[in-house]
Amino acid sequence: MNRILHHVTNLLKDESGQDLIEYALIASLISLAAITLMGTVATNIKTVFTNISNGLVPPS
Repeated sequence: MNRILHHVTNLLKDESGQDLIEYALIASLISLAAITLMGTVATNIKTVFTNISNGLVPPS
């Protein structure tokens, strides 16, 4: 029983892999922010090109 308790205690104290999880969370937050901004930027670019298109007059 003491041996099992020792293994469980070591498992709870083990922090290997924690850095990888933190980097993955940071990368996912950056990706989410980039995706959100891309939608906004795409809408703004579409508006600019629509305004340019509406301002062009066909030759007469």
